[in-house]
Amino acid sequence: MSQGYPPSGSDPYSAPPSGVRVPVTVSRTAAQPLVTYAILGLTVFVYLLQWGTILLLREDYPLIWGIKDNSLIQSGELWRFFTPMLLHSKTNILHIAFNMYALFSIGRPLELYYGHKRYLALYLISGFAGNVFSFIFTSYNSLGASTAVFGLFAAEGVFLYHNREMFGKQANRALSQVVMLAVVNLAIGLSPGIDNFGHIGGLAGGALFAWFAGPLLGVAGFYPSFSTVDKRDARNVWLAGLGISAWFMLLAAATMFIRR
Repeated sequence: MSQGYPPSGSDPYSAPPSGVRVPVTVSRTAAQPLVTYAILGLTVFVYLLQWGTILLLREDYPLIWGIKDNSLIQSGELWRFFTPMLLHSKTNILHIAFNMYALFSIGRPLELYYGHKRYLALYLISGFAGNVFSFIFTSYNSLGASTAVFGLFAAEGVFLYHNREMFGKQANRALSQVVMLAVVNLAIGLSPGIDNFGHIGGLAGGALFAWFAGPLLGVAGFYPSFSTVDKRDARNVWLAGLGISAWFMLLAAATMFIRR
């Protein structure tokens, strides 16, 4: 990828001649997407555990203890805002297959730019936001990693938009694909039995976190060697994460108070 440099008037020792395009190495925060692999492995393990308890004990205990159930959340089982991200339908293997494929495809490159901790925060906040929306807007029980996965969709789109000058035409093409993919999946979510409110909440949570806490790439270094740095202040990342989390917590708390 090439990045244009400011025209004449810049320091001749740090800038190339006017009109010359210089290759820029886009550096990444993480060397390996370890959190993505860990989430994928844990989710598959829980799915196998669901089947194991059914075969051995004739009950899906992970589902009983973790599904998003509004009445149980209302009674104080607040962990159910998070545990549905690890659960999937046993009768439809495509449910977990699609979510894990999307996590593998989108999560890996995102984690490399976000870094492990910020990426984990993105995933958890997206899933939490999706389950809060589901709690507010639908009375049906729900489960699945798609709340968090839709947050990754949104985060990828925001990342490409914020850094479109760095990635050039590639960003525009990729951004169009992300938008189209999100729209298609939301349309599929209109089918009976699918919790589209959870998807919308996940999109909202992921978009907010990515907008206020996602990587903002900038060029650093001197001619002829340039690299990229993340201009986002680390303190602002965690302040944004706490603020967005608090906002969705407030929505959930207000809904619980109104329903008493």
